[in-house]
Amino acid sequence: MHHHKVHDTYKKAAEAAEMEAAAAAAAEAAAEHAEADAATAGDDGQTAPEDLARACREQLCPLCEEKKVADDMRLRMAAEMENFKKRLSREHEEQMRYAAEKILRDMLPGLDNLELALQYGSRDAACQDMLTGVAMTRKLMLEAMARHGLVPVGEEGEDFTPERHEAVGFDACSTVGPGCVTRVLQRGYKLGDRLLRPAKVMINQG
Repeated sequence: MHHHKVHDTYKKAAEAAEMEAAAAAAAEAAAEHAEADAATAGDDGQTAPEDLARACREQLCPLCEEKKVADDMRLRMAAEMENFKKRLSREHEEQMRYAAEKILRDMLPGLDNLELALQYGSRDAACQDMLTGVAMTRKLMLEAMARHGLVPVGEEGEDFTPERHEAVGFDACSTVGPGCVTRVLQRGYKLGDRLLRPAKVMINQG
């Protein structure tokens, strides 16, 4: 009887040890499986940009059509961006060059009045002292406006050109050639290469 009890005790102990070992093995396998799943999920969901770029380079050979298309698109975009930058630079320079156009154009009537005062006042000897100040004022204004690019247009004796002059009549003059300016009735002005106002002139009919 005692022998059977001992045998049963050893048998139960062995069975318990086997169950414990099986449980440990199952837990270890589950842990390994979980680590593998986590690693796979991490690879799928959080691929680093440099790894993705490297994979793309490995997949696209230098001679494949996809790479040719991508390179061509990249070159076109770079060229378009460079052209866009150059256009912006030209527009900025143009804007800065002609920024003073409006205020200079508004000052032209004042210059006209000074010229008229000099023209008609010169006929009266009593106005000579006053005309000296008018002439100096006109000179200072022209110098200041010239620093911003303003240039007078229209001189007696020069050839008539529709781009610079506006003909308002004809004269018969022997001192200038046919088609030349005989009188400047109103001086024109230009800002850089841009004509602000043509000169109103009389032309020799010849």
